[in-house]
Formats: sequence, structure tokens, C-alpha cells
Amino acid sequence: MPRSAVAISLPPVELAAVSAQLAEAGYEPLEIATADALEELLNTRRDIGVAILDGENDFDKTLEMYALLHEEDRNIPALMVVAARALDRMSLAGRARVNDEYFTRPYSAESLRWRVEAMLIRAEVPPDDMSSGIMESDSQIDSSPEARRGQIVIVFNPKGGVGKTTIAVNVAALLQVRKGQRVLLVDCDTVTGHVASSLGMENVRTVADAWTEALSTGVVESFAEIAATHHNGVSVLVMAESPLHTEILDPKRVAEAITAARRAYDWVVVDMHPDYGPLNQVIFERADKIIVPVTPDVPAIRAAVQFREVAVELDIRERLAMVVNRANSGVSVSDMERTVGMPALAEVRSAGMLFVRAANEGRSAVERFPKEKVIDDIESLCNRLIATRDPGVAKTGSGFMGIFGGGRNTNPSVRAS
Repeated sequence: MPRSAVAISLPPVELAAVSAQLAEAGYEPLEIATADALEELLNTRRDIGVAILDGENDFDKTLEMYALLHEEDRNIPALMVVAARALDRMSLAGRARVNDEYFTRPYSAESLRWRVEAMLIRAEVPPDDMSSGIMESDSQIDSSPEARRGQIVIVFNPKGGVGKTTIAVNVAALLQVRKGQRVLLVDCDTVTGHVASSLGMENVRTVADAWTEALSTGVVESFAEIAATHHNGVSVLVMAESPLHTEILDPKRVAEAITAARRAYDWVVVDMHPDYGPLNQVIFERADKIIVPVTPDVPAIRAAVQFREVAVELDIRERLAMVVNRANSGVSVSDMERTVGMPALAEVRSAGMLFVRAANEGRSAVERFPKEKVIDDIESLCNRLIATRDPGVAKTGSGFMGIFGGGRNTNPSVRAS
């Protein structure tokens, strides 16, 4: 079965570039110059999956075309190029729908192709082989009634050096090794990420590699297919080897692929770069839980306070919980909770050299030092993550019922905010 057709209303130069990309991917690009032309096309074709509209140069024409996409029983999503001033007009027009997307100039035709791919999948208009990088293969999906959606847990603090990667690697390892969970560990730090190297995995194939190859081969793989498996069983996925080769990593496409990976894994643990860039923001939106490692020092605490305030603006505040790292450093957890304004999900004691020695051997500390007390801390953290996913698994009287929306926070030391 051929792929969907895509209606395009763009200036000639852009039309040619975008059409070439879509045709290469197997879609049928169809030029539409006027609203009348679009109406005629919609009356004669039933395979239009997405319409790309130019709202920057002629916004009134775009609104007319947009109305046609949703007339009667139609619900065709639109991908619209708009200027900043036009976003308000679209909102006031009262027509914008959740399946529609916007982009601004300049843009690359390649990135637009991936946006179309993602929109078609969300609209349940799949490609011919259902093998998009945002979908999982049938063999990887548990379709039984008991199957549960995996959880996306991201590890983030806008300050570096607080133990994000250490916590992400060891949480992933413990969930896989001790809890029998299927875990995908994603290194989304395209600048300083070192998840794979800390696990002794060299020259791994990255998402950027796979997606670049797909442009010439047409074979688009899921994250489960791209990921490499560590000897402990954790699937490890690296976005890019170099920060200079990340143009293909369209943030929305990455987020869609991470979301889809929940169908193949119980947990998707994402280690993120300490910034508030577009990639991080779109992943924040998809996260079920956001672990914020905080060390007991002023710069780390200030960064966590900043993130809490940013999280309010991003409407993700209820997903945040602090992990006090290097907790045996003389600062009480209750003081840190009051200062940061965030509940502490767990405490992890200082054990820097153990983590370093494990990484030097290409292993997690969970495997290398299973009887150390710090591994008990990691296990307590994992138990609480599991409890927030499955409230019936464990009872708690330690003030953690309010974390991640599980109920009212009963810890009097946590400041309301």
C-alpha cells in the first residue's frame, strides 16, 4: 500500500525542496496554490494525510485552507509555517487543534519530512511497512491485556557535576538486574554525554547515525532496534557522538520516538544535558517522572530552585522530585527540602571512588559493588519509583505519598510552593 499524499502550499523554491524530501521517503507531494484547488483535491482524493500550509506570507488564505481540512467529516492535520505575530491570530481564530503543528523559517526540508512522518503516525495514518523510527515492531510490543505502558524517567539538573549520569546509569542497572524490568537508558546529552563510555561501550551506533543512514536506505528503525545491549541487559541508546552532527535530531521526532519506546520497555531512563534547550523542553513534556539530583552545595541548590521555578512555567512542577546526592555531607535533608521547595524522593550517600572504579571497568556500581550501602540507597530510590508507578506495591509512611501526584505530601518539612 503506498504512503499517504501530502498537500503542500509553499513558495516554489521551498515547495521543490520539501517535495523532493517527501517523494524520497515514499510520500506523494501535491502542490496546492489556492483554497479552490485544495477543495477540489479533497473532493477527489481520500489519502491526504497532512497539509503543509504557508501562514506567514498569506495568513488569510491559510485560514481558508485550514477550514477546508476540517469541514464536515474531515480531520486532516496541518503543519503551518507562521511568523510569531501570527500565532496569536491562529489562537484567536479558535481553529487550532491538538494534531496541528507550527514551524518558523528558516527550516530544513529534511526536518520537515520527519515532522510529517510523526504527524501521520499520531493521526493513525501509518506508512506502508509500519517501520517508522517512531513505532515499534510487532515483535517488540506486548499486546496482552496485562501489558502496561512503560514509564519515562528523566534525570536532570541545570547544573553539571551533581551526579546525573551516575544516578541514571545505576538506576537503570538496578531496575534491570535486581527488579527484572526491561530498561532503555537514553543518553540525550549530545554535548558532554558519557553514558556509553562509562559502561565500557565504545563506537556504539547512534540515533544520528541511524537516521542519517535511513535517508539513503529508506530503512527507518525504532529506538529499540538502534540501541546496543550492555552485558547487564540494559539497552543503551546514544543520540549523537559529536555535538557538531545533531541537525537531524529534530526535537519533536526524538520525543515521539522516546514516547513510543514505552511500548517495548518498562522504564525509559533519560540522562539529559544541563540546559533548557528545545530538545530538553519537548522531553520534559513527555516525562512521567523527573528526578532532580542535588548535592548539598550552594550552586547545586540554587540550580534546583531555578529549575523548580522553570517547571512551574512549563507546567511540569508536579513531576519533580529531588534526590539528595552525596547526602552524608553534613547538610540535613529536611533543610534541603525547605530550601529547594521540592520533596526528597531518596538519599544517596557519597561513594565517588566506587562509581569511578566501576566505570573504569565498564560496569555499573550495582554490578561491581552489589553489597555496598550506596547500592542499598539506589535500590531504595528504585523501590520508590516502582511504588509511584504501582501504588499497591509498597506502603510508605515516610512522607513520599505526595511525590509525582501520588497523594498529599505528608512531610511537614517540605515547603509548599
